[in-house]
Amino acid sequence: MTSAQPAFTRAAPDARRQSLIEATARVLSSKGAAGVSVRAICAEAGVSPGLLRHYFAGVSEAIAETYRWIGEQIADALEESVAAAGDDPRARLLAYVTASFRPPIASPELLASYVALWSLTRSDPAVAGVRAEVYSDFRTGLEVLIGELRPDLAGARVPAVALTALIDGLWLELSLGHAPFTPEEAERFAEMWLDRLLG
Repeated sequence: MTSAQPAFTRAAPDARRQSLIEATARVLSSKGAAGVSVRAICAEAGVSPGLLRHYFAGVSEAIAETYRWIGEQIADALEESVAAAGDDPRARLLAYVTASFRPPIASPELLASYVALWSLTRSDPAVAGVRAEVYSDFRTGLEVLIGELRPDLAGARVPAVALTALIDGLWLELSLGHAPFTPEEAERFAEMWLDRLLG
């Protein structure tokens, strides 16, 4: 006769906190902003209801930290893509721009989480603050790489903003599925616009 498995397991505090963040991301992706609650997150994480408040002040903080974590995952994917491109400044910039057109960044799950997070930015200052951080970090990454390619430019902010808008639009279509273009075509569009912007 086997003994019954406990409903909840012990985990190190950092691991338990991270599991709650990842559970929050899954709930945001599957249920949207309206479906996020302490109970839903804890059930998804397989922990007792209410444990979330041991690690976060409430659902708002858990969502904000989840947004920050998702932003870090994207930043890691971008960094890996740039590192794989080698030392050529143009190749590095193109790698940063086009990484958003492939998994893990271009994915229905990430899009679903982002739609839920975006919907909360108007009503939740903490989430809005993290959104500003994530987008600022992304644009700063673009500005640095633009500066490496074109150190003669007076400023990289405007081209970075323009490229961010292009990337967001193409990423959105690819993540929704059935886009009227392929990831490879999206990469060519981005390369063409990059050359027009920077000469």
